[in-house]
Amino acid sequence: MIIIESKRKKPETILKQYPDAILADVTSSAKDGLVKLSPFYPHGGIPVPFSESYTATCVEAVWQGLKVFEGCDVDISLFSNDTMKGLKRTVRRFGKPLGHRKGVHGTELLGYIEARKQIYIPTYHWVLENKVSYIIERLKAASDSGKTIVLLDYDTNSDIEDATKPLSHASLIKTYTEQL
Repeated sequence: MIIIESKRKKPETILKQYPDAILADVTSSAKDGLVKLSPFYPHGGIPVPFSESYTATCVEAVWQGLKVFEGCDVDISLFSNDTMKGLKRTVRRFGKPLGHRKGVHGTELLGYIEARKQIYIPTYHWVLENKVSYIIERLKAASDSGKTIVLLDYDTNSDIEDATKPLSHASLIKTYTEQL
């Protein structure tokens, strides 16, 4: 069984609810190899959707790089950021977000939910399949053996259609692993 919980909860609180669970921090602040499951982790060579010949270091670089604001278009310089820092592009700095460009040179702007479906999720799934499949296989084996695994993420929203909250990448890990 795989559960999603907030990283902000105390481990003791989680373990009271799920005794003997394996707590797996999948955020950019993880202290072990599971940090590779973070959308900020710089794997490199990640194809940018709808952008032939473009690759990025991490999922977040793709997501932020294709974001378009009132005062700023796509930012392909983010595609080479391998520091896990300085990736967020904010309203305060660039103005109102208009959407995500469907490809570096695309003319179509995708709304937030559609961008999740066509950019973020496929890019993150590509990483799960091509960069961290060995970690996913270990999670699947542990879950199949009856262990409870609690994936810790800052965001716990698993509803792709809910635009009011950021999507939990841990929920994508859970879904992907359970479908294997």
